[in-house]
Amino acid sequence: MKRHTPATARNSAALAQVLGQELPHTGRVLEIASGSGEHALFMARRFATLVWQPSDIDPEALTSIDAWSREAGLQNLERAIALDAADPAWSMEGVDAILCVNMIHISPIAATEGLFAGAARTLASGAPLILYGPFLEENSVTAPSNIAFDESLRERNSEWGLRQVGWLDALAGKTGLSRSARYEMPANNLVLVYRKA
Repeated sequence: MKRHTPATARNSAALAQVLGQELPHTGRVLEIASGSGEHALFMARRFATLVWQPSDIDPEALTSIDAWSREAGLQNLERAIALDAADPAWSMEGVDAILCVNMIHISPIAATEGLFAGAARTLASGAPLILYGPFLEENSVTAPSNIAFDESLRERNSEWGLRQVGWLDALAGKTGLSRSARYEMPANNLVLVYRKA
């Protein structure tokens, strides 16, 4: 059964603009926590020379992703795979970029730690790990809407919440990645790009 996430429709075009600058021209993109599958569908259509590999930990999300994929019939959109970013041993061969949209703030810290560790094992030198979502930054005024969002997330689940960019940078450094780009996005979101040294 297909899921629909209104936020996906709102941010897909802006995200695609950034991805056009950061993704390789050809190759395979692994999307972590693909959710409804709408981003995977949009990006596979936009980047026809890239193979899009969606994934998620939630069986219902996998069903939704594959429903969108079957309906679209795109040759470069692969069947969704089950992947738990928090699994300390995950890795995948033949991946030229990794994209993770709106997962980090609605998952435990172990998922982010696993994301970076898995990316370090999976990506070749210079290949990007691209993160999209709301984040906190030191020496930068946080939008009131993001402060309220962070509070609501922590009330719902004590393991959730907006993460500090400085913490992500330090985590990246421990796994052999470093931040190469930062983009301001609509609705007080950011795109952060990390590349393997």
